[in-house]
Amino acid sequence: MTIHGLSKTTLLDYPGHLACTVFTGRCNMRCPFCQNGELVLCPDSEPGIPEEDFFAFLESRKGRLEGVAITGGEPTVNADLVDFIKKIKARDLLVKLDSNGLKPDTIKYLIDNSLIDYVAMDIKSSKEGYPLACGIKNVDISAIEESVKLLMNSGIDYEFRTTVSRELHGEKEFRSIAEWIKGCKAYYLQSYRPSETILSHMMDDEFRASFPNVFTPYKNEELKEICELLNSLGVNTSLRGIA
Repeated sequence: MTIHGLSKTTLLDYPGHLACTVFTGRCNMRCPFCQNGELVLCPDSEPGIPEEDFFAFLESRKGRLEGVAITGGEPTVNADLVDFIKKIKARDLLVKLDSNGLKPDTIKYLIDNSLIDYVAMDIKSSKEGYPLACGIKNVDISAIEESVKLLMNSGIDYEFRTTVSRELHGEKEFRSIAEWIKGCKAYYLQSYRPSETILSHMMDDEFRASFPNVFTPYKNEELKEICELLNSLGVNTSLRGIA
């Protein structure tokens, strides 16, 4: 596994556990608001951390770290993800996976073989709004639906989450999302944060003409109102990163 970043200690990335976070490269989506554009488009230009150095780090934190959060990019596009996780589990650590849900077969394999303990899956938008939100006109929404259904029926700890912006998410989208994931364990809203390094700024003119490239965050009070709406519709919703 090629590791492109390591956060050595986090209390935020893996709820309820002291963990480290590793960042993988490449992705099978092109979400225009993504703030990890370099990891998605040109991961080989980013510094790499050898696996042996990472596992030496885990040994140095033995008895202190409880788990490893794996994020990206999109971890499931890496062919050596399973072997990487097996090495982590061999050290009696918990594993949390962040995923966009486009590879349900990989997620199912990891669950069926007790290789992951927690999954955080992005819900980019309503089903109808997915193409604009993920930057793929012909996105396979059936794969996303399969991953949602898989997690909701798996018994594993999981959460769904949406990065919210005015350009991609309005009441119509949230009502549609609520109908889709009603009854889920947990759904988190996190606000889009303006950045000069978002993916759409790194794409060509054709992409920028087809997908949104300016994003505006909601005010905190507005996000709280959206959260209340979703809860009233039967979705266990909380805000993340918002006071």
